Amino acid sequence: TWKWVVGPMFLYLCERLVRFWRSQQKVVITKVVIHPFKTIELQMMKKGFKMEVGQYIFVKCPAVSKLEWHPFTLTSAPEEDYFSIHVRIVGDWTEGLFNACGCDKQEFQEAWKLPKIAVDGPFGTASEDVFSYETVMLVGAGIGVTPFASVLKSVWYKYCHDATNLKLKKIYFYWLCRDTHAFEWFADLLQSLEAQMQERNNAEFLSYNIYLTGWDESQATHFVVHHEEEKDVITGLKQKTLYGRPNWENEFKTIAGQHPGSRIGVFLCGPEGLADTLNKQSISNSDADPRGVHFIFNKENF
Repeated sequence: TWKWVVGPMFLYLCERLVRFWRSQQKVVITKVVIHPFKTIELQMMKKGFKMEVGQYIFVKCPAVSKLEWHPFTLTSAPEEDYFSIHVRIVGDWTEGLFNACGCDKQEFQEAWKLPKIAVDGPFGTASEDVFSYETVMLVGAGIGVTPFASVLKSVWYKYCHDATNLKLKKIYFYWLCRDTHAFEWFADLLQSLEAQMQERNNAEFLSYNIYLTGWDESQATHFVVHHEEEKDVITGLKQKTLYGRPNWENEFKTIAGQHPGSRIGVFLCGPEGLADTLNKQSISNSDADPRGVHFIFNKENF
């Protein structure tokens, strides 16, 4: 038995030593941005740090807890000179980080007062393959929208610098959330992308649908009253917010009809139940003929 145990234990110890060494490297918080509804953005720099879209890191703040490591998806793009995470304040540890960064104070915080941060990673996810397809469907549910912030930023940087070498030609983005107010920072990103794509006369590059799943009677009435306005009253985007949940069978059939003979990447960051639904739709809407349309499903659960 010991022959089978020693090898894996040796590899495990090596991996722990590498993680310990990486976590000891100096991390500098360059900027703390407070977003609405108790969401903060930490922009950081670390020597030798290299990332790809959709990856995540583990973060430790010794001022809050000397032992706890928490995973956060990177929301910055590889083209930016920093890496960032968005943290929503929903528990004791995130509340402690919020206070340690001085976000509970009204006055301006000096950089030297910011807490020390240890970072381990980045670690890869399925979202890294998004640039391997000409057409992709991105589906984010709730906080699962964060990896697609990195993807959409990177797409924009690549599009601006050399669009001819960009294999990706069409993005269908679906965002399912109970309350968009918690993720206003992401709506701001979509607004910026929407405006810039229109300036370059390529508004068709990004098609997005926002579904508000946790709505009540007053919201529905408000929606009906303001439906004819140019911009959505909830997000400020030209695309109107939809209520309820998407009809995935219709969505897949429509996209399959618009892109015959294509390999379409389906990327999800969301719960297991939604993953099962999208996986079944990807299989049922793919052609048996190798020359037909094929949906390739990739998931990241939380």
